Amino acid sequence: MVSEKPLLIDVPGAGSVTAIRADPEGESGWQFIYAPGAGSNVHDQFGTFACRMLAGREVATVRFQFPYQEAGKKGPDRPPVLEATWRAVIEAVRSPDCRLVVGGRSMGGRIASQVVAEEEPVDALVLFAYPLHAPGKPDRRRDEHLPRVTVPALFCSGTSDAFGSPEEIESAAVLAAHGSTHFMEGADHGFNVKKASGRSRTDVWEEAVEAMWEWLSNL
Repeated sequence: MVSEKPLLIDVPGAGSVTAIRADPEGESGWQFIYAPGAGSNVHDQFGTFACRMLAGREVATVRFQFPYQEAGKKGPDRPPVLEATWRAVIEAVRSPDCRLVVGGRSMGGRIASQVVAEEEPVDALVLFAYPLHAPGKPDRRRDEHLPRVTVPALFCSGTSDAFGSPEEIESAAVLAAHGSTHFMEGADHGFNVKKASGRSRTDVWEEAVEAMWEWLSNL
């Protein structure tokens, strides 16, 4: 059974943010820290599902939200605050007994990748629905930092994601030193699929988390 515990983590100059730790009964040797996309919070449905599923695989997990989400605001904090939040959470919850994988969905993962590119010491990076560019703006890519990502990185996206086609995500992944990809057929940026596919959003979530688990197991 997974045990969850709420935490308050101080972010210098930005107040405190809520995090939720899930401690499994056993240990796989991995700890996962997850941040949500721009429009969600610590109760992000995919993040909750992913952390609980991984905790069931004996991965210690922590999911958190950013200061603007804590305050109930719609507009994201400036990048320095978002990055400072990631660093504060890592420092507060890192376990010396586990290898650390960080990441998240959309913006949460993108900011994690920026922190990792600045040599925050972690062992792996996972990016769900990486927002490579805004819809309809493929020339404005968010990939300039990726060549500085030296740890193994998994990009896990849907084939119908308007924020990056499979070809575009593949081209971004190869910029990282050890980039890998996994694509969910027919899933969009929110990991939704059409009814005609015969699959549900939960099916996509399970595929994404299973892909992450298999990838971690081979590192």
